[in-house]
Amino acid sequence: MKNLKIDWKKTGGLVPAVVQDAATLQVLMLGYMNAEALKKTLSSKKVTFFSRTKNRLWTKGESSKNFLHLVDIKVDCDNDTLLVTARPDGPTCHNGTTSCFGDEGASGVGFLAHLEQVIGARIKSGDTSSYTVRLAKEGVTRVAQKVGEEGVETALAAVTANSKEFTGEAADLLYHLIVLLRVKKLSLHDAIAVLQKRHAPKK
Repeated sequence: MKNLKIDWKKTGGLVPAVVQDAATLQVLMLGYMNAEALKKTLSSKKVTFFSRTKNRLWTKGESSKNFLHLVDIKVDCDNDTLLVTARPDGPTCHNGTTSCFGDEGASGVGFLAHLEQVIGARIKSGDTSSYTVRLAKEGVTRVAQKVGEEGVETALAAVTANSKEFTGEAADLLYHLIVLLRVKKLSLHDAIAVLQKRHAPKK
């Protein structure tokens, strides 16, 4: 986020800022920032816009408490649009939906991050009517055993079953792996960081 070179003159002092969920990469909303809004965003670590209707600075969540906690800001190749990644406290849209572009939720690989959030919330709730909670309470050894079982079942399905059965087993494996990461106080981000490091260009 250092040395953000923004062409404020090109857009009359306001630049569009697309906000993206740092975990799921889902697009949450579009707002506008001026230099003052950007400065406040960077200092407070809460995403702040310039409201064109209120004609003042507006921190997302100042009324609802559904703040957007800043993770990163990038500038596009023309230096006139911002991509803001943030961690939302709750629904972003005033209509109560996750995103201002609807409430379908994260899709594609981003859904894994959403699933991880759901699993984490269920474990935290302690509600034993949930299979996730009951499994997590059995501890690392049991959850690791389940991952091993699901891994074997996935491998067997790959060579003996049809695609539908195989993808079902693969889904079970992914779910149990996420539970194991959570029980170990780790996350998908930790595993992804290792993969990114492995595939980083050689210097």
